[in-house]
Amino acid sequence: MGHLLQLPWVVTPSLRCFLPPIGGSILQIAYFSASSSRRRYRSNRVIAGMECEKESINKAKRHVTSRLCRVSGSMTEVMEIQAETPKFLVLFIPGNPGVVSFYNDFLESLHQFLDGNASITAIGQISHTRKDWESGKLFSLQEQIDHKVEFVRQELEGVKVPIILVGHSIGSYISLEILRKCPEKVVYCIGLYPFLTLNQQSTKQSLIGKLAASSLLSATASFLIASLGLLPMWAARRLVSNSLGVSWSDTAVQATCTHLRQYHTMRNVLYMAMTEFRELAAEPDWEFMRENQGKLAFLFGIDDHWGPLQLFEEISKQAPGTSLSIEREGHTHGFCCTVAGSVWVAQHVATLIKNRFKYLQ
Repeated sequence: MGHLLQLPWVVTPSLRCFLPPIGGSILQIAYFSASSSRRRYRSNRVIAGMECEKESINKAKRHVTSRLCRVSGSMTEVMEIQAETPKFLVLFIPGNPGVVSFYNDFLESLHQFLDGNASITAIGQISHTRKDWESGKLFSLQEQIDHKVEFVRQELEGVKVPIILVGHSIGSYISLEILRKCPEKVVYCIGLYPFLTLNQQSTKQSLIGKLAASSLLSATASFLIASLGLLPMWAARRLVSNSLGVSWSDTAVQATCTHLRQYHTMRNVLYMAMTEFRELAAEPDWEFMRENQGKLAFLFGIDDHWGPLQLFEEISKQAPGTSLSIEREGHTHGFCCTVAGSVWVAQHVATLIKNRFKYLQ
């Protein structure tokens, strides 16, 4: 789906040291003494400035907290960052797999780029969890949509600030459905690498569709992946790191090892995928998108079979008022699996929000 998070560094000018010449006059010594004193004063001010900026950066950087809650009777994993005086709330909907801990770096970076003005909540897909809270039950795309709508009505009923939806992949489609059912609460909807309709030209999608459509193949694949759960955590982390590449962040490796090695999670990932392929065989609801085009923004990738550029072109024709962007920095559909991708996309989302809602700054 790493590079180190690049924080703004303060470069201090080099400070020269002057020493009075041996045997110099009292005036020379006094001059150099005063000069040295002034430089020490300036040096102290520079150091104090660095400390203030460092304190400001640390203050802006907040870490996510995790909790469990029941929504429509289903145990749900939620990650949050609460602002002290929020001007709006960002509700993030993940893709599939819908493991919210994959997005830890993205969520923290987004909160920082929004200058701490937003509370951020991310809600996971049902049963894409570390523990099998639902006793093996499988959940369709429609059930996942209903679950998110109920979360908005249950958990966010008392929220007095505007709600901005941000969805990744199939989470973009789910976000549109939330907008459809809760138009009075949602002011903006951002889709990242959106999966809104099937790509008939994609061989990868065809293969995934066939795997997900077969109960036998899905169960077998889930069992094989879950068998990695027999490995100790250190061995699993090393296996994931070596097989998926060194670019993956520690966050992504950890989420893979804690959640995707679970049989119930993989079965739900593939079952949800099967229902996605059925639902998204139809064209997007262009009429709905035209009616809400002022509330919509999408980010596409250069080589993304889930959200191909032909979909970008079609949206620009069908709903020309939609804000459309193309990421050309070399990140992928799974941007959340690298620190660099998480930071870049977070900054892009923050810029969209700031430009759209200047009055909230």
